[in-house]
Amino acid sequence: MPKGLYAGRDLVKNRKKKRWKSVDYVRRILKLREKSDPLAGTHQAKGIVLEKRQLEAKQPHSGLLKCVRVQLIKNGKQVTAFCPETGAINHVQEHDEVLLEGIGGSNSGPKGSLPSVKWKVIQINGISLHHLITGKRKRASK
Repeated sequence: MPKGLYAGRDLVKNRKKKRWKSVDYVRRILKLREKSDPLAGTHQAKGIVLEKRQLEAKQPHSGLLKCVRVQLIKNGKQVTAFCPETGAINHVQEHDEVLLEGIGGSNSGPKGSLPSVKWKVIQINGISLHHLITGKRKRASK
């Protein structure tokens, strides 16, 4: 460790070098979270429904969680999204365009007993999922 009157430059140089040993620093500088995130750092993304599926909840909860498999329009990646509220899965059909957002787990992770599900459906074909469930708006007929 340099000491003395003219050691400032060496101290700065050593500090810059040693920062790269910190995992948090490396992930932040190289933007690894955005690169590994299917939504690419955005809060919401549109996608096309490929299939409906049911997932079992983790222990100690039991029950089947209604989810959909979605292919994102922006980059073609496939993710599994949760359909919140009772009866929401009945309003979703294959090939619908849905809007996804994060489900709200810590550090962009899954929430509660949802295994590996990090996103939820909030709109179907431009209509709010909540409005469809409560009956305030009808689904557009094709």
